[in-house]
Amino acid sequence: MSRKLPVIAIDGPAGAGKSTVTRLTAEKLGFKYIDTGAMYRAAALITLRRKINIDDESAVGDELKRSRIELKHEDGSSSVLLDDEDVTDEIRSPDLTRMVGPVCEKEVVRRILSGRQREMGVDGGVALEGRDIGTVVFPDAEVKIFLSADPHERAVRRWKELREKGVEVELIEVERDIIARDKRDSGRQIAPLKKAEDAIEIDTTYMTIDEVVDRITAIVESYMKR
Repeated sequence: MSRKLPVIAIDGPAGAGKSTVTRLTAEKLGFKYIDTGAMYRAAALITLRRKINIDDESAVGDELKRSRIELKHEDGSSSVLLDDEDVTDEIRSPDLTRMVGPVCEKEVVRRILSGRQREMGVDGGVALEGRDIGTVVFPDAEVKIFLSADPHERAVRRWKELREKGVEVELIEVERDIIARDKRDSGRQIAPLKKAEDAIEIDTTYMTIDEVVDRITAIVESYMKR
């Protein structure tokens, strides 16, 4: 497919800075930002609120099809709406985070949400973040980035983020969850977390957010000049 503007696929493990970096990169380039991780968190919230057995894939799929997940970006901030309700903070809670992995592993969930993500980005001019964007959702993405960072550093980032939102949680607990999530995401049979062969890996452990954004922006601009 020939697109006037590229699709930027940014993958990586939990806490690597994907959401912030992808949003800021999109803003800098004037692209649309698609937070696929938030979409999966919203799907997990649906199963929690409606008391759905996540092993009943038919029920999970039916509820997900009936639900509307919207991503809003205004004045430099992002929000997630589930059937018009703002659930931005709720989907980032530690309790819900533990549910995301098992829900994400379901084939019906990935099929439905991947389809919606492709529709949102099919024309290009978008930046998407997740764990399988460059390998499954947009294997034909023009620019593929894989963000990585030391697990402890990723845990510290997530811990600070939670504390800023008023969520009291021990750092060791966050790090334990990060490591468990890595193992689960990399080992799942459906759309596992892995670096696409043609992706550029950026280790963000000792980089600032601005440095990472500048690096990715330079990569995209170099592609567009070609």
